Amino acid sequence: MPMKRKKKTVRKAFTGEVPEVMDIKTLAQYLGMGRSKIYALIRQKKVPASRIGRQYRFSKPLVDAWLRERLIMRPEDQQIPLFKNPK
Repeated sequence: MPMKRKKKTVRKAFTGEVPEVMDIKTLAQYLGMGRSKIYALIRQKKVPASRIGRQYRFSKPLVDAWLRERLIMRPEDQQIPLFKNPK
């Protein structure tokens, strides 16, 4: 008897305007990852989330700040000049 293959799900890219408050599905599309990975990040307290009843909500500005904190950059790109040298 032939084995059935599990159908691979295709994640849809987020189109349109991103709402200020997102649910799990919207956040998964926004970040381009699966919902199970989002739940894992919530359990590990690695993603900023609010729980309302049994549902999670995510603030877009907080998620964007969270992403910026985790940017991986080359050491030479990380130097941000604090003052301009007047000449």
